[in-house]
Amino acid sequence: MAKSLQEQLLAAGLTDEKKARQIREEQRKAKKQQKQKKTASTESDERRQRAQQAQAEKAARDREINRQRQLDAERKALQAQVRQMVEQHRVARRDGDIAYNFVLDKKVKKIYVSKELCDQLARGRLAIVELDADYHLLPSQVADKIRQRDSHIPIAQAQPSSQQPDEDDPYAEFQVPDDLMW
Repeated sequence: MAKSLQEQLLAAGLTDEKKARQIREEQRKAKKQQKQKKTASTESDERRQRAQQAQAEKAARDREINRQRQLDAERKALQAQVRQMVEQHRVARRDGDIAYNFVLDKKVKKIYVSKELCDQLARGRLAIVELDADYHLLPSQVADKIRQRDSHIPIAQAQPSSQQPDEDDPYAEFQVPDDLMW
């Protein structure tokens, strides 16, 4: 079997045992440092990857929070617009002595209005909007604008009937009014 270079140099007398031990120790230290650098670099790579992943997750959470805040702000702005439209365009319903029944959220509700407001409600010129647990009378155009802005706000509006009576109907000349009170 072939001897190592170190053993050959020792046998030839070109170096002594002390020098050989010192060289072996330096080689061992160099290997150990190299090994530590490898493990440190892999650990730092893993740490860097975890940090990047955590940063990406935090950015995604922040984007979601900002999106929710923006949606809330838009919703509040729409509610403020609706509230302002109701305040500006509502029709006063003082001195109401006629009960007007209407359907809102599958329930029959009743408000008291005057005769001319009752006629306008029956013809679909006015609409009833529920806002803050109170009923407001608004012109139909304003109610349509509110419906466009927020479809969740309850609005009751009579649809004007444009039906033509049949030619064969014997009671065609006797029209029954929409707001007939029994």
